[in-house]
Amino acid sequence: MKAQQNMISSVRRIFTARATGLAALGLAGLLAGCALFHPPPFKGVAGVQLYSVRAQLDKDVPGTLAEVRNWGVRFVELAGTYGLPPKVFKEKLDAAGLDPVSGHFSFEEWSKDPAAVLNEATDLGLVYVGCAWIPHNDPFDEAACRKAIDVFNRAGDLAARRHMHFFYHTHGYEFQPSGKGTLFDLLVQRTNPENVKFEMDIFWIVHAGQDPVKLLGEYPGRWELLHVKDMRKGTPTGLLTGHSDVTNDVAMGTGMLDLPAILRAAQNVGVKWYFIEDESPDSEQQIPESLRYLDTLRN
Repeated sequence: MKAQQNMISSVRRIFTARATGLAALGLAGLLAGCALFHPPPFKGVAGVQLYSVRAQLDKDVPGTLAEVRNWGVRFVELAGTYGLPPKVFKEKLDAAGLDPVSGHFSFEEWSKDPAAVLNEATDLGLVYVGCAWIPHNDPFDEAACRKAIDVFNRAGDLAARRHMHFFYHTHGYEFQPSGKGTLFDLLVQRTNPENVKFEMDIFWIVHAGQDPVKLLGEYPGRWELLHVKDMRKGTPTGLLTGHSDVTNDVAMGTGMLDLPAILRAAQNVGVKWYFIEDESPDSEQQIPESLRYLDTLRN
């Protein structure tokens, strides 16, 4: 009788242990499922657009590059070489431990001599080469848009032959109404999707009264780079000018943009590169704060 009771107790212990284990596995699976459907808002690596420290670079290139590296930044996007030949500027970047990924060049350069632009990009070691402004009289019109389409398609073709990727950086004025959409729609639809990509500046998208999350979803596969920044609360929006006071750039997490939603949407459509751009005079103080904010979104 005692032996039988001991056997029953043993069976109960085994059953309880297994049930507890299965419950734990079930809970773990449920949590894993939640994590699967609700990933961290940001898993990417954040670089810095060096235009953010343009005033400092004008005075001291090696010291400013060292400061950027000390923020924990490795990857950078360029907007000029601050009076230095491209190969010399690349040496300064190498010495600071910074890897240039992308660079902006003027529309005039792309129009007149794209081969020279690509030679400079090669000297700088760039993978992405782009344009951040289309010259135009206000308001931006279809003639300026169609001229840009021709220039960008040619630039994209030449860049692809050199194993580089061409892109256009949005500034907001492109959202002038046109047909059933906007001139930005025309720009995207008439450029070669294989060779012409886009860099979304989320500040300028919101400034123009557009929704970055919606726009990312409308053109998946075209967005490969993102300028991450925040906008001062109360800044007017719905403007198609591409102009705003630089003090409206604020540290991420302190402004009016829904950064977690935007970054999650960017990841979902395959954005590859994220660059902090802070055009304000307080960029040296705000960029480290923005980097810390991005760290909070990785969990």
